[in-house]
Amino acid sequence: MKSISCVLIVALFICCQNADNQSVTSNLNDKIVAPIKATKSIINPEGKTIESRFLTPENFERKRREANSFATYLRQLPLKPHGSKVLFHDGTIKPSERVYDAVVDLKIGKRDLHQCADAVMRLRAEHLWEQNKHDEIHFNFTNGWQVDYSKWKAGYRVKVEGNKTSWVKKTATSDTYDTFWKYLEIIFSYAGTLSLSKEMKSIDIAEIQIGDVFIQGGSPGHAVIVVDLAENVQGDKVFLLAQSYMPAQETQILKNPNDDESPWYSIDFGNKLETPEWTFSKDDLKRFKG
Repeated sequence: MKSISCVLIVALFICCQNADNQSVTSNLNDKIVAPIKATKSIINPEGKTIESRFLTPENFERKRREANSFATYLRQLPLKPHGSKVLFHDGTIKPSERVYDAVVDLKIGKRDLHQCADAVMRLRAEHLWEQNKHDEIHFNFTNGWQVDYSKWKAGYRVKVEGNKTSWVKKTATSDTYDTFWKYLEIIFSYAGTLSLSKEMKSIDIAEIQIGDVFIQGGSPGHAVIVVDLAENVQGDKVFLLAQSYMPAQETQILKNPNDDESPWYSIDFGNKLETPEWTFSKDDLKRFKG
C-alpha cells in the first residue's frame, strides 16, 4: 500500500509547485501584442457573475451559448463582492496585487487539496453534477486508474493494496452533495496536472473555447481554465482565465500582466502566454474529451 500511495501523494504535492526558475518573461522572438483597447472600465463592480462583472473590450461581443452548456455555467460562476481577497484553505489571505481581479464564490473545504488542476476538475464535475450527468464524471489517479463518480455514489470506495487499486463496497447509495464533495476530495488527493493533462486532447489556439485549459503536467506543473470568450467581426478572440494554486485556495479570475486596463487576453499572444504566476506555451491548450 505504501508504494503506490507515496508515489501518488508526492506527485500531487509537486504538481502545482512554483519553480524558482520558471520564467515569466516571453522570449524576445515572441510576438508583441498591444494592450486590448478599453474606452471605459472593463470591470463592473456591481456584477455578481463573470459575465456581468467583466465587460467586453471595445468592438468585442460574447456569443450566446446553450443555457445548459459548460460555457454558460462558467460565465455564470458566482463572484464574491468586488475587492474581495482570495482565501487560502486555512482562512489566511492571498494578496491580490498583480494576480487577480475577482474571486469565485465557491467553498473549497479546509484541507490543502483544492489546487490548480483540482479547481479545473472541480468546475467540470460541478457542472456535470448539476446537469445530472453523473455517468460522465470521472478522472484518473496519477497511476492511471479511472475513478468514476457513478461507482462512488453507489457506495463503493477506493482500496489500495501495494500497487493494486480497486473498488470495495462500503456504504449505501447516495447522491447528496456531501457524497459528491467527498468524491472530489479523493480526486484532489490522488490526481493532478500530470494525470489531467494525459486525459485531455490538444487544441489549436485558433479553435479556443470556453472550458479549454492551458495545462503543463509535470513536476512542477500548472493549469488555468478559460472561463469566458468574446469575438469581433474580424474573428479576433479574447478570453478570461481562472486558476487556483498552491497552497489550496479559492478560484480567482486572473489579471493580464501585460495589460494594466483589462484582464482579457488576446489569442494573438505569440508563442508564450504570460499569466501572473506561470508562463504557458500556445501548445499547452487542451480540452476535455467527450
